Amino acid sequence: MGTAYQYKLRPNKEQLAIIELWLELLRRQYNYRLGERFSWWSENRCPVNACPLVMPIPQLRDNPNYYSQKKDLVNTKDKFPEYKLIHSQVLQDCIKRVKLAFDRWFKADKSGQKLGKPRFKGKGRYRSFTYPQIKQDCIEENKINLPKIGNIKFIQHRHLPDGFQIKTATISRKADGYYVTLSLEDKSVPALTTQVEPTLKNTLGIDMGLKEFLVTSEGESVPIPQYYRKSQQRLKTLQKRLSRKKKGSKRWLKAVKAVAKQHKKVADKRKDFHFKTANELLLKAGVIAHENLNIKGLAKTRLSKSINDAGWGQFLTILTVKAGNAGQKTIAVNPKNTSQDCSNCGEKVDKELNIRTHSCPHCGVVIDRDLFAQHDLGNAAINIKNRAVGHSVLKASRLSDGVPGLRNERAYTIPQG
Repeated sequence: MGTAYQYKLRPNKEQLAIIELWLELLRRQYNYRLGERFSWWSENRCPVNACPLVMPIPQLRDNPNYYSQKKDLVNTKDKFPEYKLIHSQVLQDCIKRVKLAFDRWFKADKSGQKLGKPRFKGKGRYRSFTYPQIKQDCIEENKINLPKIGNIKFIQHRHLPDGFQIKTATISRKADGYYVTLSLEDKSVPALTTQVEPTLKNTLGIDMGLKEFLVTSEGESVPIPQYYRKSQQRLKTLQKRLSRKKKGSKRWLKAVKAVAKQHKKVADKRKDFHFKTANELLLKAGVIAHENLNIKGLAKTRLSKSINDAGWGQFLTILTVKAGNAGQKTIAVNPKNTSQDCSNCGEKVDKELNIRTHSCPHCGVVIDRDLFAQHDLGNAAINIKNRAVGHSVLKASRLSDGVPGLRNERAYTIPQG
């Protein structure tokens, strides 16, 4: 079983200068090695028996791969002695990143889509480096020993779990300083296998939206925090100050850092909200059903700001990972007509987006589109739960069980106010 812990670093001036020097040298090395691969690809992408139209016929040379580029690091250190200051494994990891970036350009991901062409890193855009191996006793009290950098103070807000070994250490630069991320592994703890079968009792359906962050099939709703919208006025002030500074000056750099800190503050608040919400949901049910939304497509509509502010994609990723670690399960269902279908009889009732009330002419039920206003049962969330379980619709008798006043009634009205 593997996990990762992240801590805030407190380097002194000398250690800070070393880290920043390493990042700049690694950025140059990354760009050089990526340029080597681009050069070979542009000259040799034509077959041997074909003549390229964009350039003269080049001389044949070997394809630069991970091993040849890593072997060439010796020549780099001879020509540029400053690279001897960097830990050898950290420098090799830079070559590995080039390989992964170039491979992702040609190979499809799990969904069958190819990623874009890798880009060269501009100044300040190379933000992290990794120690592929590190000593197990590198942490002493409130300091961590990083090879060729020294003992750096860090804020150990939680201790490492017993039995876990440190596999790698990654130093990353963020808007508010430097962090170290330790990847941990305990081979004695097996990875939990999800064998939970969805049933009506152990499944909870959630319908995510912009009016409420989510509504569950049990009638509970989570208000949407809208952290970005609440911080817009502050961001507007900081960005106005930035626009008045001369680009490249010290005051401009200071203003850029202030804007970045504010964006990070918003992102941290949103991520904390997502983790807490995911924990609360997983305590209520063993299986969580949600819609399989095309979030990237929705983020290109006129509701893009609200959708990005809600962070549905990050939340579903966190929910899925935490469910897997706990031996639980998440199920993505087809989102088609979850709000249109009646959760009482299953018939489709067409309505526009601005119509927020579901009135079914087939069974007579009158429901708020997202909620039963009187009993707070989510219409779309119930449909999501039914699809995950395998039922097209819940029987009316099951809906009315345990709800006073619903056994003989076929229509529910929404109280005003």
